[in-house]
Amino acid sequence: MMKPFRFGVNVSSAGSRAEWTDKARKAEQLGYSVFTVPDHLAGIFAPMPALMSAAAATKRLRVGTNVLNNDFRHPVLVAREAATADLLTDGRLQLGLGAGHMKSEYDEAGLHFDAGGARVERLAEAVPIVKGLLKGEEVTFGGRYYRVNGHKIHPLPVQRPHPPILIGGNGRQLLTLAAKEADIVGLSGITFRHGGAERDLSGWRTAGVDQRVQLVREAAGDRYELLELNALVQTVVVTDNRRQAAEELARRWPQLSPAEILESPYALIGTVDQQVEDLQARRERWGISYWVIFEPYMETVAPVVAKLAGR
Repeated sequence: MMKPFRFGVNVSSAGSRAEWTDKARKAEQLGYSVFTVPDHLAGIFAPMPALMSAAAATKRLRVGTNVLNNDFRHPVLVAREAATADLLTDGRLQLGLGAGHMKSEYDEAGLHFDAGGARVERLAEAVPIVKGLLKGEEVTFGGRYYRVNGHKIHPLPVQRPHPPILIGGNGRQLLTLAAKEADIVGLSGITFRHGGAERDLSGWRTAGVDQRVQLVREAAGDRYELLELNALVQTVVVTDNRRQAAEELARRWPQLSPAEILESPYALIGTVDQQVEDLQARRERWGISYWVIFEPYMETVAPVVAKLAGR
């Protein structure tokens, strides 16, 4: 059975506490179910305190990281912060994890930037540590990157066995990990090359999405039906002329043809009714039911959310 639609908005900063809490309340009023914050060493908010503020200003809105860079924090600290945040939000946390991709951030912080395979291997060690601690287990772990010796955390999260975990990205190694360990598989469609300086959008094509969803299905095995599939929508254009809008975007993204952009789950283009139909067709084809958009599109997509959320 297809999972019901739900929608999130990814918000990174504000000029004041009042502006930030207004954004969170607006997202809740518009029918979004999740308010997420990215994790970059840039001019944006630090995720956990920002999420706590958003949760305090709302009643039902879930809050989530989208996604924490695993290399910025030890998994014991991730678990400790996640458990505390879940308790203090009355069980509204969604924990998103990723392997990192922007070399410039590592350089600025004096961190070594490993090849993508090593970063995903490190995340693969971190995830079972985080999950075990959140379950209340006494964790002992000895791996290539992390060692934990008989550690437990306090407090424990409200959500059991742990807050839902999203692992997001586009590469095969990372999506295989997500299929085996996550509750939510986040599809971005973007491969970051040369330390994040170059974006490869070939994964936006329907064939690329087909391949990744099939990879997740095979890697997940019997647990596939329990997974929620998520896509991070990169652009939204409300228009009566879909073709013209796609042609304009193709000039920005020369890797893709206008037809490929229109078919991609990472772009929403057309009238509200056309966008509703596209999302329904994409859920039917790929099983993607959880859609996250960026803050500039929050009010633009609200009519779509009103028609589809929970259905």
